[in-house]
Formats: sequence, C-alpha cells, structure tokens
Amino acid sequence: MTRRWVLGIIAANLLALAALAFAYPHLMVAPGALRTGHAALATDCFACHAPMRGTTAERCVACHAIKDIGLRTTKGIALAKPHLKAAFHRDLIEQECASCHSDHNKPLLAQRSRKPFSHALLREATRENCVACHAPPDTAIHRNMNLPCGQCHQQDKWKPASFDHAKFFVLDRDHNVSCATCHTSNDYKRYTCYGCHEHTPDRIRAKHQREGIRNFTDCVECHRSADENEGGKGRKEKSGGERD
Repeated sequence: MTRRWVLGIIAANLLALAALAFAYPHLMVAPGALRTGHAALATDCFACHAPMRGTTAERCVACHAIKDIGLRTTKGIALAKPHLKAAFHRDLIEQECASCHSDHNKPLLAQRSRKPFSHALLREATRENCVACHAPPDTAIHRNMNLPCGQCHQQDKWKPASFDHAKFFVLDRDHNVSCATCHTSNDYKRYTCYGCHEHTPDRIRAKHQREGIRNFTDCVECHRSADENEGGKGRKEKSGGERD
C-alpha cells in the first residue's frame, strides 16, 4: 500500500511539473533572457515555440516576412539604415531560422542543437555571388579583379587561398604591376609577357635563337622570376594557364 502511495505521489509531481512547464515555460525551461527585440515575448514562449517541436520557421516568418528582412521592421516600417546584405535570406534553399538564430542571450539548453551558418543553405547562384554579402578586399591583387572568388578561395574559410602566385611566377622587382598588365582582357587563365620594354615577339624570338632555343611556348617554364640569369627548364607548377 505504501509503495502505491509513493508511486502515486511521484506521478502527481511529474504531472504537476509537466503542467507548469506548459503554463509557465518562461520560468521552468527558458534558456536565458530574450534579446531586446523580442523582450515583449518573454512570457509568451509559444509565440515562437510549438509544443514538443521547439521553434518553427513558420512562426518566425509570421512576424518576420522574408522579403522585408533587412529592409523593414515586423510592422512594415522602413529601416533608417537598411541592412542590404541581409537580403540573402530570400535565397535560402529552406527556411530554418533556428539553424543560425537563437534569441536567448544564453541558449544553454539549445546550444548543442544550434547549427552554425553554412553556405550550403544558399541557392547555388547566390553561393557563387560572394560580393552580394562580402565586400572585396582592398588589396593590390584583389583590386580591379573581376573574377569569381571561388577560383582561389573556399566557402568554408577565406584563408588560406588555394592560389599562390609565387608558385608560378614571383611578382618581384619590375613585375610588381597590376594584374591586367600580364593578364589582358581580364582573363586570368591566360597571360602574356609581350608588351613591356624588350618583350616583343621578334626580340624574344631572336634572343632565344641566339641561345640555341628553337621552341618555346611557355615563358614561365624557364623564367619564374625577375632574375635575368634564370633560364633553362626548372621546377614548373602546372597552373592551367596559357601564354598568348
């Protein structure tokens, strides 16, 4: 008889706790205070959370219209300073807000389940258009370059870049010039050594013939820097580039 009473009391307590969790979830299971923007919902957990399902994208977009993210408030009022780069939300392959966002300041309970942002969440066309979200670096090699970032960089991390110019040709001394000097027409798969000082087809051909070199089609196969004494076939890195 005593055992039945004990089990009954335990069951009653569990039911009470479950009832309290549903009635006052912000006191029983909240993983931390809400951020300022959602502070008014502190006592209304089910505005964002569905019972037994957690947060759902449907409840998020009920207030945050995808087309307005970064442009307007949830009430449709235009933002004084629009966050234009937030427009990528429209190009997500699926709306799963909780994958990146948690509006609790200390998501102790949700921390393990949260997923970091991944470019795989974006449509392919958006993934290739890096500058839609990221400003191009203001460096000599990136300046005036009109190429897809993916030719040198990976989406999971910016550094290290997969392309190292020094492996193919060292940009030292007189060769520290703009990319367009050697890569004409903004085609970085091809290069030309002609057009600078003595570098004309006739002069280069004559000079090589005096050295007994009859066939040459790839300058960097023998010349990989500004060293005038450099020559002869040395270590060559395959870049897929072609000389004009």
